[in-house]
Amino acid sequence: MALLVRTWNLFHGNAVPPERRAYLRRMVELVTADGPDVVCLQEVPVWAIGRLESWSGMRAFGATGAQPLLGSAELGRLVTALNHGILRSAVTGEALATLVARRHAVVGERRDPVGPNRVLLGVQLEGGPYVGNFHITGGAAAEEQFRRVVELAAGDGDDVVLAGDVNLRPPYALEGFSEPLAGSIDQILVRGRPSTLAVAWPAERRRVDGRLLSDHAPVEAIVG
Repeated sequence: MALLVRTWNLFHGNAVPPERRAYLRRMVELVTADGPDVVCLQEVPVWAIGRLESWSGMRAFGATGAQPLLGSAELGRLVTALNHGILRSAVTGEALATLVARRHAVVGERRDPVGPNRVLLGVQLEGGPYVGNFHITGGAAAEEQFRRVVELAAGDGDDVVLAGDVNLRPPYALEGFSEPLAGSIDQILVRGRPSTLAVAWPAERRRVDGRLLSDHAPVEAIVG
């Protein structure tokens, strides 16, 4: 079973440079338009989790890292709508989401903490790999959190795909995983099955109506 796997840090729906409005729905539609098998998303506003299936046509699995500041995801959405470029995730909270094409059955899901406001979101595909989606905190905590992600994934056997924002550039101290994307903090790392080298989208592929969407490029690989 060959899978097209993508990962994208959505920058809370902001363009580059950030604007008053956000483009979250447009980003989700763009990254899922050609029918990928799995898409791992980071920096997703908590309020958006319930909208991802209708925007993408895929099954959505979410995990909240940072809770909404005001205790309400919807209130956070309304406040942030005043100026997305300034507020970003200040009140919306922050989540991960893994989108899975409906042609694949998901037989298990897990949410494991890896640090303050950080979680590893795992889904197990029937007849396929465990896919772990993560977003590591930058700075001094990054190495410890990434080590924790790898340890947790090791407990799910040898058929593993880790996709997310490492917030560290390679090389990494990993054994048995595929070669990381050079110079990138966004990675797809595969163990237990063949894969292509991960590649990042060129800027023009995520430019819509003259706007560069997100401060990260989507990264993708063929797994299996």
